[in-house]
Amino acid sequence: MPVEPNKRPVKTAETSFAILEQLKEAEEEESLGVSDLARRLGLAKSTVHRHLATLQTHGLVVEHDGGYRLGLRLLDFGLRARSLRPLYEIAKPKVDELAATTGEKVWCLAEEQGRSVHLYGAAGKHSVRTTAREGERGYLHQTAAGKAILAHAPRERVERIVDEHGLPARTPNTITSRDDLFEQLERIADRGYAFNREESIPGLHAVGAPITDDEGVATGAISISGPANRLKGDRLTKELPDLLLGAANEVEINLTFS
Repeated sequence: MPVEPNKRPVKTAETSFAILEQLKEAEEEESLGVSDLARRLGLAKSTVHRHLATLQTHGLVVEHDGGYRLGLRLLDFGLRARSLRPLYEIAKPKVDELAATTGEKVWCLAEEQGRSVHLYGAAGKHSVRTTAREGERGYLHQTAAGKAILAHAPRERVERIVDEHGLPARTPNTITSRDDLFEQLERIADRGYAFNREESIPGLHAVGAPITDDEGVATGAISISGPANRLKGDRLTKELPDLLLGAANEVEINLTFS
């Protein structure tokens, strides 16, 4: 299918973004040199060097330990992008409250361009560490919060998301069938919250509830997650959903009148 002329990607911009992506995925203390990046991206070293020089001029990358890493100017962009979402400021205190009450990890997620984005997270005193981080983009069908968002979106919108991003598996329990997904989304829409039973991380369970607008369409979601041996039985299916639904309702009211 041909790309519309006004939507055709700019190659130079795509190359710069690919370099930033590689630096983002590097190990925490790892710096990538020109040769490393050229090899990973299949580009000439001279091309990579020119892009790095431009990115460095604008503070988007910095030299470090013989290579390059992301520059802190990107933090300014990220924090500004998050602050433009009213959901962040309004949900933040409820996320903190739920983490303190449950002792577990609590996240507020948003949807953008068919992917989930971790807006804000708070850790309770018993929470476990995972690879999830603020700003992380993921697949909506892999998490409780993401499925809660999908269940409260128009069917045609969900179809477009699946067409564009697919249903990749993250664990053996991840939904990978379109029919299974829509069957589960119907149940989620009926009860008002979603479960994640080791669908994103082995040994982790979660429950998620949507944040909806006046038309019942989700603008985001809140989730509570923890070890499967602790989040089970009535705690997973009754206690935590009740807490989440109450918190989500408060956020929705405050968003309406903010």
